[in-house]
Amino acid sequence: MIITYHGAGCVKLVAGETTLAFAPVSKDSTLKAVSFGADVAFVPLNHPDTNGVEQVARGGKEPFIIRGPGEYEVGGVTAAGYPSVSRYGKEERINTMYVLNFDSMTVLYLGALAEGKLPSEISEDLESVDVLFVPIGGGGVLEPNEAQKLVVALEPRIVVPIFWGDVGEKDALKTFLKEYGAEGVKPVDKLTIKLKDAVAMEGEVVVISS
Repeated sequence: MIITYHGAGCVKLVAGETTLAFAPVSKDSTLKAVSFGADVAFVPLNHPDTNGVEQVARGGKEPFIIRGPGEYEVGGVTAAGYPSVSRYGKEERINTMYVLNFDSMTVLYLGALAEGKLPSEISEDLESVDVLFVPIGGGGVLEPNEAQKLVVALEPRIVVPIFWGDVGEKDALKTFLKEYGAEGVKPVDKLTIKLKDAVAMEGEVVVISS
């Protein structure tokens, strides 16, 4: 699996010939819009910063769009969406968190989550998390200290912070890394990971530049 980060909550996952997009940035956003082709697009929040599905219909790909809670299976990807609360954009909205199996790994994408405790439904369905995408920037999503506590509770193998840099608090990433005891972590352009590598990790933070 190859993971790249495109600002706000936007993440691209690629394995083989399958590409997934989470929270693509729309051309109507004040942020830099994304542009790449995806087979499946996950929308956690109805906001221009996270609902730009038209931006991931590129290169002959027309994504299957997933916009909320429920169970889904498309192109060999099995996913489930769970409702939660976000206050992104200074307005309370429904945020959908997604759990999926992709490239033999369990991925948990928390979207623009604002509350530091997951609903019991998602906790019961999760045996373990290989890759966790967690919002850390404040400003309507988890504050850095709240994110750190949730990460510790979930015990993922790999932690990828989202909603930092171009959104949220200026020093959110620095604060999160300090709270987590990972101050020496340096940003990388992308993360390439296989299951055999992930199983050897315990809560390793990977900061991916946008």
